[in-house]
Amino acid sequence: MVFGFGKPKPVREIEAEGEIERVYHEIKQSMRASGINLNFRTWAAFEKFFPAMWDRMRPIVETGAFEHGADEIRSESVGFAGKLGKIEAKSKVHLGESQKYQIVKALELYHYINPKLLVFTSKVKQALEDESQEGIQSAQNTELIERGIPLKMYPMEMIGEDPEDERLAKIFEDIKETLSLSSINSDYRTLALWADYLEAAWNELKLIVQTDEYKKASDNLRTAAQNLASRLPAIALSKKQVEDLGEDADEILKTTEKFERLLPSLIINISLLSLEWKRAEELFESPFPAETRKQFQGGAR
Repeated sequence: MVFGFGKPKPVREIEAEGEIERVYHEIKQSMRASGINLNFRTWAAFEKFFPAMWDRMRPIVETGAFEHGADEIRSESVGFAGKLGKIEAKSKVHLGESQKYQIVKALELYHYINPKLLVFTSKVKQALEDESQEGIQSAQNTELIERGIPLKMYPMEMIGEDPEDERLAKIFEDIKETLSLSSINSDYRTLALWADYLEAAWNELKLIVQTDEYKKASDNLRTAAQNLASRLPAIALSKKQVEDLGEDADEILKTTEKFERLLPSLIINISLLSLEWKRAEELFESPFPAETRKQFQGGAR
């Protein structure tokens, strides 16, 4: 994906080297994710900004406040999705028990990580805009959560962005056109591992995402994330500081704003799909509850 002529391209996980590779490893441990989502792969194209941004955000990501904020977004998205309509895709395709299990686990992965990405993105955007933040000035002395990828989390495997399969290529193009995406999200690329299911699911989703109720729900979820992000610890990451690193602060802000605009819809889409497989009561809860990090003399583990 290229955001414009001459603009940097996202860095795939297998291409990461040096500081980018270091940050990718830490993201998976601190965000508790089995892969690197498009947000981070895109930010990584800004080689000086990306490590600086992550080093400022990491202490916040590892707090209970951040985790609980993402839990709120996840729960709200399920509530919104439940009022938008029902997806009936799995009954329209033949799926074996193993395939059903894997689809549920893949949805579980993104149902967990996407709300965290939205709160993270809103926080970065607020810092870049120099918005006044009500949060405490330091993440020190706050509850910390355990690091590490949850043992039962599905690996973030996915189909290439430009699949050779003509049917998948058409589905990807339709998703991008309908949702105004410049690149196909990891979520859809993972679900493309089961092409019949993705096609059936997208045909159902497409009818919902074009409604006014859906757009209103996405806007409300974005506002909720912004409010939660503003209460997290403040970080020093102004446009001037980014420019001092030698980076294009305006382009980074545009990229960040784009993700903040698109993520709420993606979160609701995953909730809509998940509701076909699980009860809302289950989806209100985090699929991977974070344990509080044990404290030892001399500091946290």
